[in-house]
Parts: sequence; structure tokens; C-alpha cells
Amino acid sequence: MVSVVIPVYNGLPLLDVQLEGLAAQDYQDSFEVIISDNGSTDGLRQHLANHPLREKLCLRHIDASDAKGAPHARNAGAAAADGDFLAFTDQDDRVYPGWLRGLVEAAAEFDAVGGPIEVHSLNSPKVAKWRPCPAPDQRFPSHYRYFAHGNNMAMWRTTFEKVGGFDENMLAGDDLDISWMIEEAGLTLGHTPEAMVAYRLRTTLPEALRQAIGYGRTQVDVYAKHRPNGCPPYPKRATLITLAATVFCNPLFFFVRPWVPTGLWALHAGILIGRIQGSIRLRTMDYL
Repeated sequence: MVSVVIPVYNGLPLLDVQLEGLAAQDYQDSFEVIISDNGSTDGLRQHLANHPLREKLCLRHIDASDAKGAPHARNAGAAAADGDFLAFTDQDDRVYPGWLRGLVEAAAEFDAVGGPIEVHSLNSPKVAKWRPCPAPDQRFPSHYRYFAHGNNMAMWRTTFEKVGGFDENMLAGDDLDISWMIEEAGLTLGHTPEAMVAYRLRTTLPEALRQAIGYGRTQVDVYAKHRPNGCPPYPKRATLITLAATVFCNPLFFFVRPWVPTGLWALHAGILIGRIQGSIRLRTMDYL
């Protein structure tokens, strides 16, 4: 049995776009969709009770409001799921028709598996330039180990239980964290280009900057957690390059030529700001 787990908090109406994507899957066997409700106040329960795709998707609504955060909702959804194979995606994205089939087929050779994301289907051309993505056949790298995105990852239940699920202390970055935990446990994390997800981006600069700052803070938390397991300090050369690009490509300076899209600048600037804030909070310079 395959279970798809979606953490949801006030996800309407975009959740319906994701459910339509799941209904279009070319996966031939049965699967269930667990909507793990993290305390929504937008009428989610009633909406799902009358949803036209309820039977086709074997939709199940579970209450995950006892603790805030996507990691808790993912864990609660996994605990309620019947499947021995757990696939995770997000409320505001859209899976491609071959997504679930691609993950299941790839997982025959791996303990966990991720897939690529693209930003052109759900975003305007302007916003899509804010987040370049690797080619579909390329894995997501970090300075330590590879990782899978939280909106496009799957694993066997035995893998999930061996690493203890998602760390609920991580309000963000739990996908990076669990990917590293899987690899540190001696398990395999694969990647398949067949399992594509359309990723919806923040559409305003303040939103993009705020999200990026959160990414940066989280990176420090994850790095610090995994340091005893061999995670090295962040390369200083990479930080200097980011700092230089942030300064010289700053769109607030009228005399600066816009070498990069403003949203892409906000992404890198925000991550750098977040890493500085996180480093100050944890009193470490290893991740600057």
C-alpha cells in the first residue's frame, strides 16, 4: 500500500490544484491520500468531506493540530497512514502525472528517494527566474550531503521509523535534516527524474525575502545538529562570493546594473541574513 501525506494549514483553494494532480496519476495500483490538518481555520474538514475526488483518491482527513509545524503534520500523517511506502508533497504545489509511479519504481533500489522540481508551470515568467532549479536528472546538493525536497520525497516506512521521522523541532529545513539522517544511518537516498513536482514560489519580494531568511536560519540549525556526525563548517569562500554578489547586485543601489533578477538577489541576500542571525543565536561562526 502507498500513502501520500500532505501537511496542510489553511491551504484552500490551492490544495485542490494538488489534489487534481494526484487524481491524474498514471500509477496503476491503489493509493491513499492523507490530509494532515495542522489546525486549519478555512473549512478544510467540511471541504474534504464533500470533495468530488474523495473516493477516487481515498482521501482521509486527520487532525494534526496538537502541535504546530509541517514536520509534526508529516509525522502525524505518516502515523495514521496504512501504507508501507510513504510519499510526501505539499499543499500548494502540483505533482506531475508520473510522480508517484516514478517514486515507487525508483524506491525498488533505494531506502528513500526524491525527485526534481520545476518553477515554470505555476509561476509567472518573472517569478520563475527567482529560483533556478537543477536539471531533472541532477540531485540537490549541499556542502555536506545530498538531500530531497520536502514537497517531493518518499521512503519506506521502515526507513522513516529507523530515523525517527521528521524532527519536530525544525519548523523549516526538516527535509534537509531527514535526508541527512537517512544517509548518516547508512541508508540510501536516491533520485529519479521521472517524479517531477511543479513548485509554487512566493510572488512578492517581501515574501521571498522573508522565506529566504527562514531558510538561512534553518540551515544553521541543521548544520549544528549534524556537526557531531561529521557535517563540516560552511565553506568561507562560498560565503564571500555570496556576500560580494549581495552587495554588488543590490537592486536598491540605483547605480548597480541588475545582473541577476531581483527575486534571485532576495533569495541569496535573505539566506545570508538568516545564516548571520542563526549564527548569532547559536554563538557559532562555523556556518557563515
